[in-house]
Amino acid sequence: MRRSLLFIPSNAPAMLQNADVFAADAVIFDLEDSVIVDQKDAANVLLKEYLQQFSDLSMERIVRINGLDTPFFENDLELIVSDHIDTLMIPKASYDDLLNLSKRLDKIEKQRKMHKKIQIIPIIELAKSLIDIDRIASLPRVNGLLLGAEDLATDLEVERTEIGQEIFYARSRVVIAAKANQIDAIDTPYTHTDNLEGLVKDATFAKSLGMNAKACIHPNQIDEVNRIFSPSLKDINYAKKVLLAQDEAIKNQKGAFSVDGKMIDKPIIMRCEKIIEKAKKWGLVSWDK
Repeated sequence: MRRSLLFIPSNAPAMLQNADVFAADAVIFDLEDSVIVDQKDAANVLLKEYLQQFSDLSMERIVRINGLDTPFFENDLELIVSDHIDTLMIPKASYDDLLNLSKRLDKIEKQRKMHKKIQIIPIIELAKSLIDIDRIASLPRVNGLLLGAEDLATDLEVERTEIGQEIFYARSRVVIAAKANQIDAIDTPYTHTDNLEGLVKDATFAKSLGMNAKACIHPNQIDEVNRIFSPSLKDINYAKKVLLAQDEAIKNQKGAFSVDGKMIDKPIIMRCEKIIEKAKKWGLVSWDK
């Protein structure tokens, strides 16, 4: 479960040093777009040393590597894959590339006698990725899908707008594929870092479609993203009421029960359980029925 994922350039020592200061649920150490070609090798070495030195970071450690079709991919795998990371993020993901990567990771994990199985977050930023999204989401290592709206708009030859109508379908497809496979649906970053009002509007709309997390490109976006994608106090209190009523119904051997005049069925109970699970994870409630 994630709410916020913060991109940090891997060639920026000052930002790397402060990675654990931010309140993001995950940090994406970027070796791709934010690192120019002649700094790729240096960024790789710097990130490797950083991850070795700070191996006890509490947040999820994700590395966005360069694509499989680039000359940098092999070096990224060689230097970065270890027990010091949790997840690889793959740009311009395709089903075939992810199958290839999964096989490579199987081999590396075995050779290096690693203790963890590296997870994958594909970036859905090509029309082809959207066509393949159901197969991509079903792969065993994939535990989240990130929509990359800027590159997708380029691929679709449309203008990227503030209202975002050009990515409505893509957002919906990411949500449906992710939810069908019980993985995270992660919304595209909001690129106007000085417009928090716009961020709130954009993130709130994404949540209304079913997104459960959002990527951030600036630390000032994290608090609002965490707030929007966390259960509200109203939701938490209602979930408590439903789960307590369920316990009472079971105790009294009742097959059906209602809360606030509304009959409660299994989907509502499951949603309430999920709300409490999230609230506990993020320290919003300490509640044990």
